[in-house]
Amino acid sequence: MRNIKLTIEYDGGSYHGWQRQPHSATVQETIEKALTKVLQEKVNLVGASRTDAGVHARGQAANLKTKSRIPLRNLKAALNSLLPEDIVIKSCLLAEDDFHARYGAKGKFYRYTILNRALPSPFLRKYAYFFPHPLGTHAMKKAAKYLIGRHDFSSFRGQATGRENCIRIVKKLTVKSVDNSVTSKKIPVGSGSNCISLDSKHKLIHIDIEADGFLYNMARVISGTLLEVGRGKIGPQDIREILRARDRRHGGPTLPPHGLCLVKVKY
Repeated sequence: MRNIKLTIEYDGGSYHGWQRQPHSATVQETIEKALTKVLQEKVNLVGASRTDAGVHARGQAANLKTKSRIPLRNLKAALNSLLPEDIVIKSCLLAEDDFHARYGAKGKFYRYTILNRALPSPFLRKYAYFFPHPLGTHAMKKAAKYLIGRHDFSSFRGQATGRENCIRIVKKLTVKSVDNSVTSKKIPVGSGSNCISLDSKHKLIHIDIEADGFLYNMARVISGTLLEVGRGKIGPQDIREILRARDRRHGGPTLPPHGLCLVKVKY
């Protein structure tokens, strides 16, 4: 029995998230069907992160156990020939017998992308949240510092599911403004590995979050709260009070899923 680790890239726009569901297309189920066809056996694919509907990934990790002896190079090629064009297996490696993609993860890195300019972009509409009003990125950067460290993130999660432990460690949280007002640059966005050339009127804001784990919608709520700081609705120092409140009603809005991308899972 071999334990195989996959690194997967996908555009989540056509899927109801990663995790298998009875009546909806998901990334997990789509890959499992291809695996069953290639390996000629039923497999259970374990993903590192249960990305929500519409969320993309450039570095999702998953593992499966199989009796098949098919060479990994051939397995990768066969899977990519069967999978739809919005899912790609980037690597296929032999893992240790006890490797578990979800429970073995030491950290996850998500990026939320905001397109901040007067007009939307047809090229970025699936991978960046369009916000046409001015944003104070300096204030957003200052607010982000209050969220770094070990905190109870009850104010920064989706609907509560029982008595879940809401303590998480945010290792890094940065707000980067990519202002392309002078020269044209190529910027990686969304789930694709290719870069997109931006014209002189584009401005992207990247909110990069690395943590030991994430609560449901946590990355999108953190991004929404920082957006409120950028709009001047709340001050950077108010983040401390939002954390102390441990109440979702105090946090900012949950931004749409299409701006979020799982960049990397760390082991």
